[in-house]
Amino acid sequence: MPQIYVDADACPVKPEILKVAERHGLEVTFVANSGLRPSRDPMVKNVIVSNSFDAADDWIAERAAHDDIVITADVPLAGRCVANGAQVTGPTGRIFDKTNIGMATAMRDLGAHLRETGESKGYNAAFSPRDRSQFLETLDRLCRRVKK
Repeated sequence: MPQIYVDADACPVKPEILKVAERHGLEVTFVANSGLRPSRDPMVKNVIVSNSFDAADDWIAERAAHDDIVITADVPLAGRCVANGAQVTGPTGRIFDKTNIGMATAMRDLGAHLRETGESKGYNAAFSPRDRSQFLETLDRLCRRVKK
């Protein structure tokens, strides 16, 4: 049965994930470096990994497989999970797949370079109600896709 893995440390859509997962009967695993609010739901698991760099990413990438769903804003993690055959979305509903992960990685690297050289301040747009709505729509569509 497909399951949902969440890069949970800075995830702004945890309640939405639980809502959609419950509707589709999918297990959710939140993975973080620090504490998570416990759940009494047997379909929800919390995994706390070490504080070492990329520990949560490594845990998810080692387990996410074909037709699992991964939710992350981390482009390198998204790339690793896409390579494993997982369905990947960011918290704004942006889909990462084989057709766009290369460009997403290049844009991330360019942004990092511009911030390092001082050419860009690196401000991110605020998370909006539209982002939340788009995420809900995307996650629901991915859940239906992996259950087929």
